[in-house]
Amino acid sequence: MALYVQKFGGTSVGSVERIKAVAEKVKGFRDDGHQVVVVVSAMSGETNRLIGMANEINDEPTPREMDMLVSTGEQVTISLLALALHKLGVPATSYTGSQVGILTDSAHTKARIQRIETDEMRDDLDEGKVVVVAGFQGVDEEGNITTLGRGGSDTTGVALAAALGADECQIYTDVDGVYTTDPRVCSKAQRLDSITVEEMLELASLGSKVLQIRSVEFAGKYNVPLRVLSSFQDGPGTLIVAESDQDEDSMEEPLISGIAFTANEAKLTLLNTPDVPGVASRILGPIADANIEVDMIVQNVAPAGDYTDFTFTVAKGDYKKTLKILEEQVIPDLGGGEVNGDDNIAKVSLVGVGMRSHAGVASKMFRVLADENINIRMVSTSEIKISVVIDEKQMELAVRALHTAFGLDKSDIESE
Repeated sequence: MALYVQKFGGTSVGSVERIKAVAEKVKGFRDDGHQVVVVVSAMSGETNRLIGMANEINDEPTPREMDMLVSTGEQVTISLLALALHKLGVPATSYTGSQVGILTDSAHTKARIQRIETDEMRDDLDEGKVVVVAGFQGVDEEGNITTLGRGGSDTTGVALAAALGADECQIYTDVDGVYTTDPRVCSKAQRLDSITVEEMLELASLGSKVLQIRSVEFAGKYNVPLRVLSSFQDGPGTLIVAESDQDEDSMEEPLISGIAFTANEAKLTLLNTPDVPGVASRILGPIADANIEVDMIVQNVAPAGDYTDFTFTVAKGDYKKTLKILEEQVIPDLGGGEVNGDDNIAKVSLVGVGMRSHAGVASKMFRVLADENINIRMVSTSEIKISVVIDEKQMELAVRALHTAFGLDKSDIESE
């Protein structure tokens, strides 16, 4: 007997018929003698519908009330799934995040899990029940409902698997695994049998929408076996493993495992800022205080040496707020300067642990982009990743060209 935590996303529970299909799948695992905890998202489109209604009423809704509102989507799903399981003769109990004891900090809309109470879940499992938990949500010490950010149901699933010591956390979604890139952009993308936690962490942080980054962090930190599967077809999916757990046959890693991309970025440049110690802190401090995450950073020294241009990227949704902070707080503090901004950019990234042992990846990437007449506006690197910022309109062309150039096309791999 094994303990599985199974997470089903919004498309997997997007209708009554699909909820019934999930119940059948869960029943199959229980009939095989396994214990099952199920984490579900809101039905597809429901969270956006709720957000839309809130914005119609108030275009600057308070974070606390937004958490109260959007958390209701998952409550509907857990009830319907529990009822579907009852209809199949499977005992099941549904819980909201607060009921099951997912305790978080008080950062509304971006809360982080602090601890999870497991006694009640274990009692239910020992009694042969399926435990159905609302993803994406928890409760703070003052009893306020909190949410974990978009995609937070993945984090709920992995966190529960870690807390319960589950044998595997299975993420069921509308794709049958992790691909070398998005098949909707590159038709020659291929499914990976396995990928390292480190590579998946990079892909998730760089725009891959298969898994939320915090769920991958949890899996790596607590050594949770994590598998991405399709809700709509059978198959092995993609197993996400620690690098040390890979098969010996896979020790000679491919150069690149995947290409991530996102247009959810905006670039801001502060021109003519004083080139003195501490200027970066004075620029980024107020932005951090506003809970805005900064991604790529480039600082240039002007020819005179007295002033610098400071460029960085943020999420597109934070663009206007960041621009306002720079204009109203940072520039007055620095005694002058000018802000330029652009929210029509994209970030394209190559990821692969094989980069550790191969030189020339960056130069090849730049050459491929140059051949396509794609201008690079910013560059960022790490041990297993190279990211470039380009014009948004050239993003898909860049992805397809790089996918082919680095031998990731399906026909290339099948012929090896």
